[in-house]
Amino acid sequence: MVDFVTALGLALVLEGMLYGLFPNAMRKMMERVLDEPAEALRYRALLIACIGLTIIWFARV
Repeated sequence: MVDFVTALGLALVLEGMLYGLFPNAMRKMMERVLDEPAEALRYRALLIACIGLTIIWFARV
């Protein structure tokens, strides 16, 4: 449980830093995301989740 809370905190820190340091770039990126079809977003999100899971798996081995 401690690892989960730590990972969640790290994700929030990284996201906050991106929005804090590059607000205009993040706004433009979100506009592009809104223009993407749902299937493309779903595919990318699942791909990123799989990459993240692979990184965690390698880190734990």
